[in-house]
Amino acid sequence: MADVVKMATREAYGKALVEAGKQNPDFVVLDADLAAATKTGTFKKEFPNRFYDCGIAEGNMMSIAAGIAATGKRVFASTFAMFAAGRAFEQVRNSIGYPHLPVIIGATHAGISVGEDGATHQCCEDIALMRTIPGMTIINPADATEAKAAVFAALELDGPCYIRFGRLALPVIFGEDYHFEVGKGVSLKDGSDVTVISTGLMVHEALKAQELLEKEGISLRVINIHTVKPLDREIVIKAAKETGAIVTAEEHSIIGGLGSAVAEVTSEECPVPVVRVGVMDTFGKSGPANDLLDLFHLRAPDIADAAKRAMKAKK
Repeated sequence: MADVVKMATREAYGKALVEAGKQNPDFVVLDADLAAATKTGTFKKEFPNRFYDCGIAEGNMMSIAAGIAATGKRVFASTFAMFAAGRAFEQVRNSIGYPHLPVIIGATHAGISVGEDGATHQCCEDIALMRTIPGMTIINPADATEAKAAVFAALELDGPCYIRFGRLALPVIFGEDYHFEVGKGVSLKDGSDVTVISTGLMVHEALKAQELLEKEGISLRVINIHTVKPLDREIVIKAAKETGAIVTAEEHSIIGGLGSAVAEVTSEECPVPVVRVGVMDTFGKSGPANDLLDLFHLRAPDIADAAKRAMKAKK
């Protein structure tokens, strides 16, 4: 059996920037003194005149990005998710979001899988923060293929975009012929008993959960939501109506992220049990990424257990 190919979505981000840069000369890349970690350094090497290191001043970087975007250029602004969404929130909101400028925020090292960098750098609140900004598109790729597609798709958007990338190498789920469309969820496995709606690295865990439950005679539908905002309401409502129970799975706080977005839709359109799998109302810890995913119950068996609870809660 062939080995599973793995790549961190931040690695794919760096490669995609270079590829897109060769095709499109009309965008620039900004970074906040983390080009080696965010992988924008690959773009810097290829296009030194289109790269600007703004130093450890994330708020200022977002303001610079807004100024450049106001001249008509597309701009990628990159740093760790904790600093992009957290430290620079005011500038993202007021300077980028309010005037609806075409700035693409490449936020790397999201979630608890940052690992040994610890709780201060493990951002599990960024989706919640970015969801509150009107007109902000939020993309959370499940693998390297989606990460690359997200970069190209974001360049075509009208307005700001937040793309969430991770540090941990993940299995590549999708082939090069994979169709990526902003705002559209993807059904990966059909099922009739319960639906798991997953995003980011949790998509792989959801697929493994489907295999576990299949052995127990439980039919699990698996949906990949790469665009958390705007959420594909149609696919969520369809799943709610057809399976009657939903589990959400995300490497993010259960407060304000995908789970909240799905619960909002179902409560309005088709009330069904929704069980959220994610980081509970707590900060992260320092440790190896895979150990932290176990510790915070972000694994396939945890999704499978949640699916059983959701099924029991059906009317």
